Amino acid sequence: MLKTQGTQSIEKASLLMRLIASRSRTGLRLVDIAQHTKLQRPTVHRILKCLMSEGMVKQDPKTRRYFLGHLMFELGLAAASQYDLRDACHPSLQRLAEKTGDTVFLTLRSGFDAVCIDRREGPFPIRTLTLDVGTRRPLGVGAGGLALLMHLPAETVQNIVSANAPRLGAYNNLTVPTLLRMVTRCQQLGYALNNIHITPDALSVGVAIPSRYSDPFLAISIGAIASRMTASRQQELVALLKAEAAILEKAINSTTRS
Repeated sequence: MLKTQGTQSIEKASLLMRLIASRSRTGLRLVDIAQHTKLQRPTVHRILKCLMSEGMVKQDPKTRRYFLGHLMFELGLAAASQYDLRDACHPSLQRLAEKTGDTVFLTLRSGFDAVCIDRREGPFPIRTLTLDVGTRRPLGVGAGGLALLMHLPAETVQNIVSANAPRLGAYNNLTVPTLLRMVTRCQQLGYALNNIHITPDALSVGVAIPSRYSDPFLAISIGAIASRMTASRQQELVALLKAEAAILEKAINSTTRS
């Protein structure tokens, strides 16, 4: 069935908002948005103008860069009461942070992206944190995203990584072949390992939280300075992550059951 013009417009607007969300710190120029979405600049400008009038997008008058608007924050607050995933996962994240002393992340899959929805810090946090709560990155960037990507069918992995190709270079010059090799290595290891140093002198490991209804959509990961991530300690951390993932599987499936 052919999509109606209205449906196409909604899909394009949604694409733009997801892209802008992925650059929530720095914002994006019109030319950047057009390049990443492969849409014509007049089309992008028209959609952005409409989104701005509704408060979903705003533009910095000095830099001319686009950011998410106040309405997105308000809608997020309204929706939060329907999704208590963070509450369900909080005890596990807190235990991991206390046991390991490192920084623990909760990652949610959102289409072709991974979004950090919670973070807990132990006594030895990574001082230069680039993954704030709300940060959106291409799926496969970081241990949490890798943990989610590695469980998908090979064809799906290829499609996602290829679609995200224009955005990967912003993460320490990551490329499609490199990311695909990382996915393969993670599948062989049985857990996600990110040693590409997206955060300088830091490594991270992660596991997906199994879902009885679909592919995993949540992952937990631990990031630490490289000196604390010896091969033996990686195994210790993975064991702790898998133990908590088993606990969370029951909690999450109960939370998301209709």
